[in-house]
Amino acid sequence: MNDNMPSFSANSDPIDENTKLVVFVVYPNIVLLDLVGPLQVFSHALDPKTQANGYKCAVVSLHGGLVPTNTVVPVSSVSMAQVADRDIHTLIIVGGDGAIPAMDDPELLAAIKGLATKAQRVCSVCSGALVLAATGMLDGRRAVTHWDDCKMLAEKFPKVRVEVDPIYIQDGDIWTSAGITAGMDMALAIVAEDIGRSTALRVARSMVTHMARAGGQSQFSPVLDRQLKDATGRFDDLHQWITANLRADLKVEQLATQANMSARNFSRLYARQMGITPAKAVEIIRTEQARDDLETTDLSVKQIAAKTGFNDEERMRRAFVRHLAVSPSDYRQGFRTDAG
Repeated sequence: MNDNMPSFSANSDPIDENTKLVVFVVYPNIVLLDLVGPLQVFSHALDPKTQANGYKCAVVSLHGGLVPTNTVVPVSSVSMAQVADRDIHTLIIVGGDGAIPAMDDPELLAAIKGLATKAQRVCSVCSGALVLAATGMLDGRRAVTHWDDCKMLAEKFPKVRVEVDPIYIQDGDIWTSAGITAGMDMALAIVAEDIGRSTALRVARSMVTHMARAGGQSQFSPVLDRQLKDATGRFDDLHQWITANLRADLKVEQLATQANMSARNFSRLYARQMGITPAKAVEIIRTEQARDDLETTDLSVKQIAAKTGFNDEERMRRAFVRHLAVSPSDYRQGFRTDAG
């Protein structure tokens, strides 16, 4: 093994029967965070019984060696042949701009399919779904990728049931995730399934992130979406004011006064700029705050409904079902960050 190779060796590095082998497949011009985000999750996951690492990770490429990324930092890898005879617990195809040439590389696709026959679970991060789809393993399955690549995935692989919105999707033993940090959400969900939710939560806390984004949640941030639609920042102050005054009577007239506009002109300009009515925007912002309170506080649903301006639980429940496809109580049960 040359100096560019990592210490992992398929033949000389025995793995305890309780340790799960996670293999990351990389190729030139991957997104570095698509690799290191999930890699860090698995590297932090300790078996609660033994306090030993529950996983052993290997980074592989077609021929091994240093692989360039989309940053100045390359990654070291071993050849895929070195793990070809190993039992793989989770095989993960990393994403990046290099996915486009990679999905047309027959040698790489054949090697991935070979490793998949030894794997209990096969996953992709971001545009890694394009490579996974090119192997045929996504045919007939639900799948997601970064929102910017969903159209390409659907057009090039019509047998794949592409969904644009979710953060990640599990369809049997195949998992796919949306862009960048969504790979970490997927990895945390895998740890929860393999070792337990409490372990996944400890990993999330150690990485100063929330284990609160389940696969069904949207990969689109409402705050970022507002900022993108309002590129000039025309309504930034208004949105901040709404967030700080959720218990107020936020009718159009009140919002228009805050924006220094007539009610009629404000409603027309806001809807044209933001793509939704002012009333719908208020409901979404209230839902965001209520969601955060359900995740991080001990306030009752009734108290949160009052605090966020919904005023009654049923009104808040309907808003949650509309925007999150889940009731407030079910949301808290599934996503609360201090649940054990």
